[in-house]
Amino acid sequence: MNNINSNKEVSSAQREELFSALKTRFEKNINRHKGLEWAKVHAKLEANPEKLWSLSEMERTGGEPDVVGYDNKTGEHIFCDCSVESPKGRRSVCYDREALESRKEHKPKNSAIDMAAAMGIELLTEEQYRELQKLGSFDLKTSSWVKTPASIRKLGGAIFCDRRYDTVFVYHNGAESYYAARGFRGSLRI
Repeated sequence: MNNINSNKEVSSAQREELFSALKTRFEKNINRHKGLEWAKVHAKLEANPEKLWSLSEMERTGGEPDVVGYDNKTGEHIFCDCSVESPKGRRSVCYDREALESRKEHKPKNSAIDMAAAMGIELLTEEQYRELQKLGSFDLKTSSWVKTPASIRKLGGAIFCDRRYDTVFVYHNGAESYYAARGFRGSLRI
């Protein structure tokens, strides 16, 4: 999945299309961001055009980004991938570059950590993933890599989460593994 735009610019047409999608999603899912107003989010987006490209990449890869919080300390709006299932354009990836390079054959095209960095977003932590699940039911058929503690990664593992039986589960795998139903969710602060 190396279709990531290298110039990191959003055309005016893409910008308007993105704003329209974000506004529609924001208004349709008020429960994700109670007390926040679209006009303030829009103004923040206008003031931070460099972040639009990252949001555009989240959208392009199927993440359906939406505002899920506001940090009172920093004044930042927190966007997160809110697609019902793990974003389609970010599946079949192993955890990180080290895992990718360790595979002798049948290598995936990319890793979750590399893709997130190239997109300018962060993988969700387990805690963020659990918070997202309080806003809806996500990953009922798929799973998502989450930021793995160094102690686990050092031993060759990585963790991922999903939701089954109305419960969030955290699992482990070798970091080099990849599956068609596993991707990753990201967050972006603006």
